[in-house]
Amino acid sequence: MGTPTPPAETVTALARRYRLELDMGTTPGTPIWTLVPGVTEFTPKIEPTQQEVTTYDAEGWSEQAVTMLAWSIETTIAHRAHPTTGIFNAAQEALRKASRSFGAKSYVRVRYYDRNGAPDAQEGSALVTWEPDGGGPDEVDTIKVTLTGSGPLAEITNPAAGGGTFAVKGGDA
Repeated sequence: MGTPTPPAETVTALARRYRLELDMGTTPGTPIWTLVPGVTEFTPKIEPTQQEVTTYDAEGWSEQAVTMLAWSIETTIAHRAHPTTGIFNAAQEALRKASRSFGAKSYVRVRYYDRNGAPDAQEGSALVTWEPDGGGPDEVDTIKVTLTGSGPLAEITNPAAGGGTFAVKGGDA
């Protein structure tokens, strides 16, 4: 037996690899994917619900089964406004408005993916929580946005995937 071959994957992925987009389309089935700008933190989560399924056959060992999955995204965004008009970014405003709505208007369709083209891309519908961070006179306006999944989080083909080879862009290595 020889020395094991070290893995070829030696570059650490960066947290800023994710891109978050919101479907701003008004026609069902015809999405208009729009960048949610100003992301400063991004945490996607999938949490399983586990139930005990232990039987006598387990000889005293506990057994578990996953019975449900829940997904969410916790992100912090820098609140973006037009430099001349002062009007807030349309995608960010759509999230804010959904957080203050009921029924169908309270749901948004989102997708997120690895901006470098790696096979890590998801899409789903979510409810929105919009929480301004506040702060002192010397701080910027940041918002904590929580997207709580409603239904499945589907794996999709990464929209940033190119001709097949994953390439690290300059400065991202």
